Amino acid sequence: MVNFPEEQILKRMVLDNPWWSNGTIFNDFDSMKPRLFLRPFVELVTTLPRGRSVILLGPRRVGKTVMMFHTIKNLLQSGVDPRRILYLTIDAPLYSGLSLDEMLQYLMKASKSEATDDLFYVFFDEIQYLKDWEVHLKVLCDTYRNIRFVASGSAAAALKMKSVESGAGRFTHFSLPPLLFCEYLAMVGDDSIVVPANVDWFGDRVRGYDVMDMAKLNDRFIDYINFGGYPEVVSSMQLRKNPGRYIKEDIVDKVLMKDLPGLYGVNDTRDLYRLFVHIVFRSGEEFSFEDLAKESGIKKEIIKKYVDYLESAFLIKVLHKIDENARRFQRVTTFKIYITNPSIFAAVFSPLAQTDAAFNHLVETAVFCQLAWDIHELYYANWKKGRTHGEVDLVRLDILSQKPDRIVEIKWSDRYYEHPAELKSLLTFMETNHLKQAVVTSVSNTGVKNMECGQLHFVPTALYTYVKGMDCVK
Repeated sequence: MVNFPEEQILKRMVLDNPWWSNGTIFNDFDSMKPRLFLRPFVELVTTLPRGRSVILLGPRRVGKTVMMFHTIKNLLQSGVDPRRILYLTIDAPLYSGLSLDEMLQYLMKASKSEATDDLFYVFFDEIQYLKDWEVHLKVLCDTYRNIRFVASGSAAAALKMKSVESGAGRFTHFSLPPLLFCEYLAMVGDDSIVVPANVDWFGDRVRGYDVMDMAKLNDRFIDYINFGGYPEVVSSMQLRKNPGRYIKEDIVDKVLMKDLPGLYGVNDTRDLYRLFVHIVFRSGEEFSFEDLAKESGIKKEIIKKYVDYLESAFLIKVLHKIDENARRFQRVTTFKIYITNPSIFAAVFSPLAQTDAAFNHLVETAVFCQLAWDIHELYYANWKKGRTHGEVDLVRLDILSQKPDRIVEIKWSDRYYEHPAELKSLLTFMETNHLKQAVVTSVSNTGVKNMECGQLHFVPTALYTYVKGMDCVK
């Protein structure tokens, strides 16, 4: 292991913390539009009790580093002493072999901060590259009560598991997904298409949103499905010319060929890649480990591990099944898998038009992606009774009663607004579970249909996707 001179280490730290000398963050970060998640994230960082840390989780290239710098900008604007804000990226070669405590000591020395009881903010970027980081960060939390630590990482599930096991209540998690549809509209300057308004919702007048131009919103929704998942693609004219290459090479390939092998010791990345491509092509469909093994030629036990790995990297999300009575299955045999952003499909294969066969599944994927970062008690219903087969896309179970309290059927069609009786599975599920309300998405229709079992509230898919995204960032 090479021991780099202290002078070199300190010089690098000074370069990475420009606000120590000029009071501002890097110009390129400053010029980027902030994620809508910035406000709740800053609120969490600034109000967290002493002795606790924030772990910022999310996949590659969704803007975790940028959000750290935007948070630093907010702290500077609020009057925090610039030399009490320290930033370090763990994967810099100069810091190889250093412990977290040693890095902190170098940071304090580089910033020339006086050791007082005043509050410090320390940002550790890409912390998953440090072995046993969770143990070391816990020790720092206990030792330095006047420091609020913020750490980021790209292997979300693995990081969260380790922090829960070792953090002992000291770590608070904040998940940053790929761009939500509402954020995409803001970044391309078209967020004025949707405006706050009082709307009818199952007979009540509530505060919601109205669409100024439905055709334009649908066009933007299709663009979002193909190209809208990652801030750099949306913000860079050069990357927009070939977003698929950027997403595939800088996000998908690096996760599959570098991150996961490094974290989990995956030996055959070709099998992992082949499985992932198969899942991408069928995003939103039902899977089983047995079928995946037959279709891919990979052993079932290995597939189970690979699915866990892909989920830990936030490339996919698994959604579990309930039956027509909203009961979980004792033995999990089938489940749905979604990619965590629909634009991954366009990157791996090619952009889709709404007439393509796979487009409906990507519409469902886009809706699910707005909800995927907090899917506790969220399921899909699927059942067979004799020759009858039924399915409902999304079912939320009440935490206390474990009874369904919200159901959504996702459609990219206006047909069912005119023929709601054709939604036989949805109506059967409502009647069986005594549900009086359900949401059905459409291309452009809005309104309520009164059925024998209850009311169906139709809302355009693009608008519903926007609203669910806005719910996440409140």
